[in-house]
This record gives sequence, C-alpha cells and structure tokens, in this order.
Amino acid sequence: MTFNKLITLCEPMDVSGPEPEEIGMLRHDSRKVTGGDVFIAIRGLQSDGHQFMEEAVDRGALVVICEEKIPLAGEAAILRVADTRALLGPLAQAYENNPADEMNVIGITGTNGKTTVSTLVYQVLRSLDTKAALLGTVGKHIDDSVLDSRLTTSDPIELASDMRQIADAGHTHLVMEVSSHALDQQRVSGIRFDIAAFTNLSHDHLDYHHTLRDYALAKKKLFESLDEKATAIINGDDEQALFMISDTPAETITFSFSKALDVECQILGNSTEGLVVRIGKRMIKSRLMGEFNAYNITEAFLICRALGFNDDAIAEALERAPGAPGRLERVATPGDDTPVVLVDYAHTPDALENVLRTLSELKKDKQVLHVVFGCGGNRDKAKRPKMAAVAERYADKITVTSDNPRDEDPEAIIEDIMTGFGDPSSVERITDRRDAIAKAIRTADKYSMILVAGKGHETYQEIGGQRRDFDDRLVAREALGGRNRNGNTKPAGT
Repeated sequence: MTFNKLITLCEPMDVSGPEPEEIGMLRHDSRKVTGGDVFIAIRGLQSDGHQFMEEAVDRGALVVICEEKIPLAGEAAILRVADTRALLGPLAQAYENNPADEMNVIGITGTNGKTTVSTLVYQVLRSLDTKAALLGTVGKHIDDSVLDSRLTTSDPIELASDMRQIADAGHTHLVMEVSSHALDQQRVSGIRFDIAAFTNLSHDHLDYHHTLRDYALAKKKLFESLDEKATAIINGDDEQALFMISDTPAETITFSFSKALDVECQILGNSTEGLVVRIGKRMIKSRLMGEFNAYNITEAFLICRALGFNDDAIAEALERAPGAPGRLERVATPGDDTPVVLVDYAHTPDALENVLRTLSELKKDKQVLHVVFGCGGNRDKAKRPKMAAVAERYADKITVTSDNPRDEDPEAIIEDIMTGFGDPSSVERITDRRDAIAKAIRTADKYSMILVAGKGHETYQEIGGQRRDFDDRLVAREALGGRNRNGNTKPAGT
C-alpha cells in the first residue's frame, strides 16, 4: 500500500503532516501498532480510538486516520475523514487486495439457524469436492484446520486477513455467518457477497439494538449491499421476509412451507431418525430432526443450487451431512437404561421454543422431557422471563441454572428468569451448571429425555470476566458414565 493509494481510498477532507516514504500494516488497536503502521481511530461502544492516537504515534505509527482535528506530537501524517468506521471495512479489504473478488462468498444472517445453515452448506460443498472455507460461530474452518472464533463475525482487519489466507490457499467458496452486530458496525463493508440468505428474526440482542425494528434494519443491510449479479435466498414464512428484500437489487428466491412463493416446501417425515423434506419437486432426507431444521435444510439446498450444483448431488450430500456441533447433538449413552441426553445452543426464546416443541412432539409415551437452561449475563434481560415461559409451556420438568454469567451475579440472573414462571415452586434452581446437569442425569431413568440448552458447542463458561473450560457435552458424558458406575437408575421425579 502506497501513501498516495491510501489517500485515494480514504478521500480525506484534509491531509496534514509529513508524507511517509513507506507505510506498514493497518491497525485499529493502538497496542498492536509497530513502526511504520497506519492507525485508524474508531469510536466504539466502550472506548474511542481518538483517545489513543498519541499512543499509536509513540509506538511508531506514521499515518493516523481520524475524524477530529487533534494536534499530535511526532512525525505522523494525519488524514481526516468523515466516518472512520464506514471506511475501516473497505480499507481492510483493499489492504488485502480484495480477496472476495477471487471467491464465491456466501453470507447467512438471521436470529436462529445461521450456524446450522452455514455448516450444512460448507459440508455439502466439501462433499462435492469443492475447496470451501467456513467462518462463523463454531470456528474458522480453513483447509483442514479449525481455529477458535470469539465472534460470529470477526472485526474488519482480522476478517480481511482470514479471507486473504483463504483465497491464497486456493479456496473457491467462502461461507460466512453474518451477525447483526457485524452489519450494524459495518464489519463486512467492502465485501462483495454472491449469495446472501435470511433465516428468520426473533427476540434477541435487544440489549444492543433496543427495538426489533432496529434489529431488523441491521439485518437488512446485508441485502441492501448486494449487487444485481447476487442472489438473495429468503425464508418467506418469516414476518420480516419481504422487508429484508424490499430494497435489494439482487435476484430473490423465496421459499415457504405454508404458502405459494418461489419454492413451495413440505415436511413429509419428522422423527428422531431425521427429516424428509420436499423442496419444490425434490425430496431431501436428512439425519437432522425438527421443523426448524426443515427450514435450515431447505435454505442450504437452495444456496447450493444457486451456486450451480446439481440437485441430485446436493440431495445426496445433505443426506450425509451431520450439521453443526452442539445443535440438538445427542450425547452417547452407554446402555439401554439411560436417559436420552441432548445438547443445544438454543439461547433465545424462539430457539428454545423450536427445540422444545420438536422434542415434545417426538417424545414417546411415558417419556419425561426435562430442560436444563439459564441465560447469559450482560445481555438482553428482557428475554429471561420469556425463556421461562417457553420452558414451562413444553417441558415436564425444569432446572434453571447458570449459562455464561459474565460480570453479573448468577443468582440475580436466575431471579430474572424465575419471574416468567406461572408456577415457580415446580422449578428447581441449581446455580452451578455442572451440578445442575449432573443431578438431572443422576435422577433420570430410561424414560427421560434431557435437553441441556444455551451453550451447545461452546467449550467454556464465562464467569467474572474469565473463560473457564466447560463443555456441556463432556459434563453430560461424565455424568452418564458416573451414573453407570454407581448403578444409579433412580426414576425421574423421585
């Protein structure tokens, strides 16, 4: 990157200070600045990058991009622009020579289903011998490596770097989860999407977006960013479907299980063995279960079809695809007298309802449905009593516990949840999540179906601002093993 090209990309209102002969990396974290770097000051929710401009220069930044006229000591060029946040994404992509232009980029957004749809598309593409990568909640899948991902959608600089690595590795397709936070904060600005998909929109993240309207507007930005060569694939049964695509120049494909749209769909079979779904004239079998997964499978099928793959090949690949980890994932049970234990990421009222409704419909005679769940700290408090109401509507037995309390008092979070129960006296409270899972399994019999909800694939628990090793699946497996060793087959409810 040359200084003249940087100026062309930034279109600054004014430029001051000495012109550097060479410039280094783009940084928005002053702590990462080294000699010759470009520092861009971003106004964040917790801090303002303009407060760290002096530090960046002290660390060796030769160029500072900012919105304010702030005198800086030292030898640094200052580029003053109207909006640094809007500039960061396109600038980060340009720094990496726009890797999106070398691949097919698929973006998937929505409250629930993003991870399952993106994982299914990734698994189908890989099954069809396509060089594909995946960036999302469950990690970064690049080549045969899986790297941890702290955010559903990374910050613009990290994202551009990942995309360059993916393009350089020869990948032809990139599947991305795109969160509402990322869209609102313009983290994916500057990326050309070939396909964008919308799963659904329900109550979540209102601590950040404040209203459902603002939440929907954030999601809508993905479809507004598409060009006329792109394709938008939309769940037409969601109330926000038409709003999402009202201003998009892209080709649109809508599907529905309840009305006549572009693609009409039908659930032909739904059991613990999996689903049979008709998508248009095509029949798809999948090992995934539940009505909500019928939508996820349909979206994945239509995405792959829009990419140009053969219907038969997609159908065969979907039949083999295991889906995303921690999404109605069954924990292996040793012996026939043990309960069915399932782990799911459901952490919104809508997601929890989808899963519990599915399990309540699929459970056998005499089977007791027991849900163990909590709510995250430092997040939308309004959904806590709503989660309780959903649990009470579908579950026969309920244990409320901790999720990721973060900086909040776990007991206070549980108190918020308890206000949503019509009969709180019938609900058990066990604050320690490990103890809650262990007791649910220890006191269950073979007629029990236990859902541990909220964390799914996560391998940590955030308490007091620290991440501690914790995996619901491992904890459940240990409890099942201990139950067998102790010969505990105590009936549920005793």
